[in-house]
Amino acid sequence: MTYDFSPLFRTAIGFDRLARQVDRATQAASAPSYPPYNIERSGDDSYVLTMAVAGFGPEDIELVVQDNTLVVSGRVGEQDGRELLYRGIAARAFERRFVLADHIQVEQADIANGLLQIGVKRVVPEALKPRRIPVGNAAARISGPANDGAGAGETQAA
Repeated sequence: MTYDFSPLFRTAIGFDRLARQVDRATQAASAPSYPPYNIERSGDDSYVLTMAVAGFGPEDIELVVQDNTLVVSGRVGEQDGRELLYRGIAARAFERRFVLADHIQVEQADIANGLLQIGVKRVVPEALKPRRIPVGNAAARISGPANDGAGAGETQAA
């Protein structure tokens, strides 16, 4: 499925990134469904991504954030000489991609009881946060001592 963003590009600047994110999201939707995962909101600006990764250890999981995309991949290492009679727990390699919104940062990742939990938080830079501008008294600034001398000089020159 493709979307035509050309009407948007005629009147808006800088939205080409939006088209790339939509493309990535549609590609991610067609990706394999292993391993299963949940995404839950844990606060106003924080989320937890939980993936079922039974059979994987911390050394088998890799998390990489690049170009607003979180890539979670897993590869099980060699078994230590054990003879496996039946494999019911999937140990195949996987790679999952998650598109991150602007200002989303991965804070931490922990694995316990076969679940990988990745903490993600929106951190808005100070420059983008709303700020209050104090309103001063213009009359106090005009009649101040520094302006009185300048005003008198202008009157004499005229």
